[in-house]
Amino acid sequence: MVIGLNHYLILAALLFTIGVVGVLTRRNVLIIMMSVELMLNSANLTLIAFSHYLLNAVGQVFVFFSMTVAAAEVGIGLAIIVTIFRNTESLDIAKLNLLKN
Repeated sequence: MVIGLNHYLILAALLFTIGVVGVLTRRNVLIIMMSVELMLNSANLTLIAFSHYLLNAVGQVFVFFSMTVAAAEVGIGLAIIVTIFRNTESLDIAKLNLLKN
């Protein structure tokens, strides 16, 4: 059995769907951040699959920049999460309304 472009696109769609469900249903900030990373990785998989299929390296360059932005997002996101945890002693999204005051 040959693994073609359709297999990669189906896998990327499943990963993206799992990420969206995680963002919409979870209340823990860490789980939400992990779900966002899962969605970014599914987009990266799609870019690499098309890049390989079209024999063009542009998609791989976009993935490199996307991974750089994702690494910066994780660094800043974890700093925000630590600050939230220090203020509320919880990672529940519902308690973020307390920070508005």
